[in-house]
Amino acid sequence: MSLQQDIMTALKEAMKAKDQTALTALRAVKSAILLAQTETGGQDELTEEQELKMLQKLVKQRKDSAAIYLEQGREDLAAPELAEAEVISQFLPEALSEEEIAKVIERVIAETGAQGMKDMGKVMGVVSQELTGKADGKTISTIVRQKLA
Repeated sequence: MSLQQDIMTALKEAMKAKDQTALTALRAVKSAILLAQTETGGQDELTEEQELKMLQKLVKQRKDSAAIYLEQGREDLAAPELAEAEVISQFLPEALSEEEIAKVIERVIAETGAQGMKDMGKVMGVVSQELTGKADGKTISTIVRQKLA
C-alpha cells in the first residue's frame, strides 16, 4: 500500500475518532503529497525516497516550531506541534540508534578512504543516500564530524 493510501486510511480513522491533532497532521501530509505530485508534472506516484524526505521535512518543521515555542515559554503552543510530529513519525521507518549510524559511517569512511574533514562531503553523500528515512541529517553530520576529526 502506498503512503497516500496509508494517509487516507489514517485520516478516515482520525475523523471517526474525532482526533483533531491527528487530523491536522494528516491533512498537512496529504497536502504536501498533492503539492509534490503537481510539482512533478502530473506524476501519479511519488517515489519512496521522495515520500520519506517529505515526511522527514514535515516532522522537522514541527519539532523546530516546538523548540522555538519552548524557548519563548509557550508550552501551550509547543505541545500540539510535538503531538503532530509524533503522528507523522508513525509513517517513517524505524529510526536507527546512534551506534548503528556510527557503524554505517565507519564502514563508508573505510570504503571511500576518507582522510579528514576535506572528505566530509563525499562521506555525507553516501551515508545520507544509504540512511534515507532512517536517520536525520543533523545526527549523521554530527557523527561524521566526530569520526573525521
